[in-house]
Amino acid sequence: MEPSDTIRLLVVDDQELMRDGLTAILGQQSGIEVIGSAADGAEALRLVEELKPDVVLMDVRMPVLDGVRATAEILRSEPSTTVLVLSTFDDDEHVQQALQAGATGYLLKNLPARDLARAIRLARRGVVQLAPAAAAKVVALLASTPLKPSTGKLPPELSGLTDREREVVRLVAAGANNREIAQELIISEGTVKTHISSILGRLNLRDRTQLAVFVHQALAGQ
Repeated sequence: MEPSDTIRLLVVDDQELMRDGLTAILGQQSGIEVIGSAADGAEALRLVEELKPDVVLMDVRMPVLDGVRATAEILRSEPSTTVLVLSTFDDDEHVQQALQAGATGYLLKNLPARDLARAIRLARRGVVQLAPAAAAKVVALLASTPLKPSTGKLPPELSGLTDREREVVRLVAAGANNREIAQELIISEGTVKTHISSILGRLNLRDRTQLAVFVHQALAGQ
């Protein structure tokens, strides 16, 4: 089902001033309708069930039920809903946990209103977005993962790729750079770049970080 032109947004933040500010600012942005707000994850769960938002803009640290656990619960009960995390914190643990819970991106609260509105629109289309600091942490995390042989099950979303493209995807998800992929598959770095460009285009992803996050999220959901 195609997303509607107007995005129905639920704002979740434990700080009333931030909640009200986001509601006012985003409510003025084209194509976005703020349909409600919540002060914690538990209230967010109730409102998601009641209001059926397209996108939930989720804080991380909150009382009663934090944003990570709320994200996982929301996506379990309403898988068509998109959750985009907006946080003050960019530490490794929060970034990793939010993405593993299924969040379609992790952004920081210093983002200008226009950029945040654009991020919400992209998130609704399934585009994974990361604040620069968060992206660096994801890359570092993937790079620290031992490079494994090209075996194992890949997400069904990748079933349309060729066998060689799937090999490349596995290695990208393990944190390998182009040189390491070329050495592992015994191909040139230019060929690796060609494969990655083709894969990104077919999956409608922007870069290899998005690809790695996409694979890890899909595997986590299996």
